[in-house]
Amino acid sequence: MIRFFDILFSSLGVVVLSPLFLVLAVWIKVDSKGPVFYKQLRVGKNDEDFRLYKFRTMVVNADKKGLITVGECDPRVTRAGCFLRKYKLDELPQLVNVLRGNMSLVGPRPEVRKYVEMYTPEQRKVLSVKPGLTDYASIHYIDENEVLAKSDDPEKTYVEVIIPEKIRYNMKYIENRSVKEYFKIIFMTLGKIVK
Repeated sequence: MIRFFDILFSSLGVVVLSPLFLVLAVWIKVDSKGPVFYKQLRVGKNDEDFRLYKFRTMVVNADKKGLITVGECDPRVTRAGCFLRKYKLDELPQLVNVLRGNMSLVGPRPEVRKYVEMYTPEQRKVLSVKPGLTDYASIHYIDENEVLAKSDDPEKTYVEVIIPEKIRYNMKYIENRSVKEYFKIIFMTLGKIVK
């Protein structure tokens, strides 16, 4: 049933939001050099890699200087990127990932291989379901970049504090996975973004 809603809502989203996609694509191209979309390998269900899509919000090759972003506007983030990240608009191309079946609208946010390799056997349980656009961890850590900006060692804070906390929230959804939880998280996410 969840797959049915994923296909329905992601299809509607792509159609309804296509004019917005076009406007954002033009803005990204005008604002800085580089492609409109950013593609990155992430780890999905059953520990399988897939290519995740986002609107590009950083300068080209920014990921070579680190995989995590720090602060509301990391120096590598473009002007358009700051706005897109603030309102989570950079995540919209992942509707294509949902349509393709790599992701669900709701599920643990997919992580890069570097950090997944640090998971304990218990933490790897998050790989038993499809990753998603949003979940309880995304809602709780909507200001993750600001949290990291206050740290003397953002990488260490991410690995030792944020990842374990996020996985704890991930498990809350996984252990209570249902259509009711699915819709609850979608509405909570929309409310958080609007607020």
